[in-house]
Amino acid sequence: MTRWMHNAARRADLVARLLAPLLPGIVLDAAQAAAPRTVEQRARRTPVVDVFERCRDAVVNISATRVTETQRGFGGIFDDIFEFSPRQSITRNLGSGFVVHRDGYIVTNAHVIARAVEVKVLFADKSEFDAERVAVDVEHDLAVLKVSAGHPLPDLPLGRSDDLMIGETVIAIGNPLGYQHTCTAGIVSALDRELVFPQGTRYRGLIQTDASINPGNSGGPLLNVNGELIGINTAIRGDAQNICFAIPVDALRRLLPEMLDLERVRRVRLGLHLSSETADAGVEGGRFTHGVVVARVDRGSSAARGGAKADDILLAINDRPTPTFLEAFSILDQTESGRPLKLTLARRGRIIDATMQIEAIPPPDGAKLMAEKFGIRVRNMTTRELRELGLRAPIGLVVLDVDPDSDAAGVGLERGDLITSVAGRPSRTTESIGHLLEALESGTRVLVGVARIYTDRLVTADLRLVVR
Repeated sequence: MTRWMHNAARRADLVARLLAPLLPGIVLDAAQAAAPRTVEQRARRTPVVDVFERCRDAVVNISATRVTETQRGFGGIFDDIFEFSPRQSITRNLGSGFVVHRDGYIVTNAHVIARAVEVKVLFADKSEFDAERVAVDVEHDLAVLKVSAGHPLPDLPLGRSDDLMIGETVIAIGNPLGYQHTCTAGIVSALDRELVFPQGTRYRGLIQTDASINPGNSGGPLLNVNGELIGINTAIRGDAQNICFAIPVDALRRLLPEMLDLERVRRVRLGLHLSSETADAGVEGGRFTHGVVVARVDRGSSAARGGAKADDILLAINDRPTPTFLEAFSILDQTESGRPLKLTLARRGRIIDATMQIEAIPPPDGAKLMAEKFGIRVRNMTTRELRELGLRAPIGLVVLDVDPDSDAAGVGLERGDLITSVAGRPSRTTESIGHLLEALESGTRVLVGVARIYTDRLVTADLRLVVR
């Protein structure tokens, strides 16, 4: 038997040497035993394998530390719902996300980071970063985060979802049930689906897929076989198998200019508002040929004084090309207020240079606006309160007093309660909430998150209050 094995090995070696000129990929040393295995692996390689290997580094696992919340109505909102010590009231919510721009901008679902005290993202190479919120759109369940990695990050190309075919292959990468960077695949099962949740939230135009998606996949990418983003995984049917839903990428592309409007993100004034639409400059032999269409320019703003107009095509900022909205936003977001900006614009086939600057706006008084808008006097949490509750960062504003004639008094809000959010936006400090409060119009009904801390438990609720 041993002699037979020896002769077989010699025959295999001879065949390999005879075929070597025709098959240069064959290795003729000790590693040649692995060669057939490599050939088999190539035969097994599918588009799903290629997409995962190309895209996994742009997918992140998200860990959001937040206050446990309980949805309640108007009456009896502070009944004993559950009991635990204040330290145990902090939980970790797991989700997924993906990098949309190399400068560290990450997209996920709004519900993944809802009421989060801190958010961390973990990459496939095990590097971990603290993330800051840039924008949140609760209505469409989308959020944009920012990490400072110190180097360009791999990002996902945005595809399109208006040409999806029922039955085409799709791939999901995410963090289901805490299992990091899990890849699943399936098909597009249906298009333009609608989901209605008990709280009245309604999502329209969703992609339905049978790719296996579980809790923790929320916010992760749904990709086509070209490795392009076609959707953001957002929901599952708990009473069914293989029925999952994703927000179409076209909706994300349409919403990003509003979510990432520089004046909304940074509380500055520029007067230049971009669209998601891109266009060719129509200029022969120009240095920059493709750019972002300007949606509007505010009258009397720095952008208007500098010469920018609606429907211009923004080709570059300070000589850096801006072929997409995200590229333009990233440059603007990293530009300090007061520094001059040189914009290269195309208008009816001509190149125009416009000079302007980002102007800082003093922050509004959030405490004063809370009193004016809702009849609630508030202050920031103290260092001592954070220490006693075992918190690393504030989770809300401390209520000092409530106007007895206000909606807040009518539903039982009291001194010592915490205002944790307003209109879906976290309200950690009076400084951070001022801009949002300033934009609330009188007579509108706004969802306000509230927490009441007892010695042995924390109870939370969402109240709908009318702006005065």
